[in-house]
Amino acid sequence: MTTTSSSAARRVLANEPLHDGVATRAFRPDRRRVNWWLTALVAVCALTVLVPLYLTVVTALKTPDQLGGTGFGLPTSARWENFAEAWTLTSFPRALLNTGLITVGTVLLTLVTNSMVAYAIARNMHRRFFKGLYFYFIAALFVPFPIIMLPVVKQTAILGLDNQLGLILLYTVYGLSFNIFVYVAYIRSIPLELEEAALTDGATTWTVFWRIIFPLLGPMNATVGILTCLWAWNDFMLPLVILSDPSAQTLPLAQFVFQGQFNTNYPVAFASYLMAMAPLLIVYLFAQRWVISGVMRGSSK
Repeated sequence: MTTTSSSAARRVLANEPLHDGVATRAFRPDRRRVNWWLTALVAVCALTVLVPLYLTVVTALKTPDQLGGTGFGLPTSARWENFAEAWTLTSFPRALLNTGLITVGTVLLTLVTNSMVAYAIARNMHRRFFKGLYFYFIAALFVPFPIIMLPVVKQTAILGLDNQLGLILLYTVYGLSFNIFVYVAYIRSIPLELEEAALTDGATTWTVFWRIIFPLLGPMNATVGILTCLWAWNDFMLPLVILSDPSAQTLPLAQFVFQGQFNTNYPVAFASYLMAMAPLLIVYLFAQRWVISGVMRGSSK
């Protein structure tokens, strides 16, 4: 057998085909054809992101007199004063702090509460009450916010929640329907044997959730966290109708100062948009390895 193996190895190294063809196929290089249609589609999708970003950057560096034409032209001279003016007009540090506190509070409260509710529903789906509760939350996805906007504004004012805390609670509640939809589907794919083994060893349901289930929810936590962060950071409608104190306004509300009745200061407005976008980009650069590792853990679970 040793002689046969060494002979086969010599023939493979000499590029001589074997009689069974197994070694030849095993050492054949993988030459995959390029899918040019898919490559073109990816390029077009990338351009749909890069073109608006390019327009935002060049517009933020122009003067109002340079806004004519298609808008793709580079500024003759960069006007960095637009950023200083946007910083002052929007009270950027205060608006940034308000937006950051609301976003961080919303993400943390959403991950903790929504995952717990989804776990209770997923592990009791065989019971009629929990199944009805699940479909009740799913049905809430089809209720537009403008229909319930006025009652919500009235209730928050009565309860004294027309502030940042009330906004955090509303973001957590309104995201519950979609988050339960994605959480429940993922939790039901986790084997019950893991929980049964922990319960046999004397663990409580609370311990099982925090020590076993919640760490396994890394991919879903990353997904829900990113979507919730983007929503809370960029939302305009809820802060507009809920917040009653002008000093508590968020970045989208502060940027509304550029919208006039007859004209709009586009260069300063776009400079403000870039400044509001920068913190999210920084957060992504620092958090991308945890997001990617969470997704990889979910793919190999």
